[in-house]
Amino acid sequence: MTAAPAATIAEEDRLRADLYNFLGLILSNPPDEMLLAQTASLSGDDTPLGQGITTLAKMAKVTKPKTVTAEYNALFIGLGRGELLPYASYYMTGFLNEKPLAALRQDMTRQGLARAETVFEPEDNIASLMEMMGALIVGRFGTPADLGQQRDFFNKHIAPWAGHFFNDLEGAKGSVFYAPVGRIGQAFMEVETEAFRLS
Repeated sequence: MTAAPAATIAEEDRLRADLYNFLGLILSNPPDEMLLAQTASLSGDDTPLGQGITTLAKMAKVTKPKTVTAEYNALFIGLGRGELLPYASYYMTGFLNEKPLAALRQDMTRQGLARAETVFEPEDNIASLMEMMGALIVGRFGTPADLGQQRDFFNKHIAPWAGHFFNDLEGAKGSVFYAPVGRIGQAFMEVETEAFRLS
């Protein structure tokens, strides 16, 4: 008995998923030396997205893990709370653990997605949503989502707030390494919004 052939993912969709996954990774924890080295090797083109990638690569070349860990903690953890609260519920309602989180959990169940047992924060944080979108595009947990399913998930759980969050991240008082991450996120959300609008 032979296994069913794996779904063919278009190169542009694989690149989109890679960028979602990268954003999810760099926003879930402060980057270690290996991730900083990988980030330093990136290069971008002359688009706003590419310029953000080029700036981030330059930052990664001169940033030490200890420095970026302190920045990450000030931005997202802090004493009591960080400078930013990277959750859909907070951005959409002003409170944590609200209806956007409940709606996301319902959609996660429908899509076959589940929170990892080692993760204790709410699923509607920006890092998790970026990882979920990447997973849906390439079918990491089943069949790749078609364009309509991707658009629905994006429009419901990411589009209403992620651009605002990334703008806040770029402009946050404590953002140095993370300022170009914010720029990349903003530019990518604009590209995705327009692409889904035209599809």
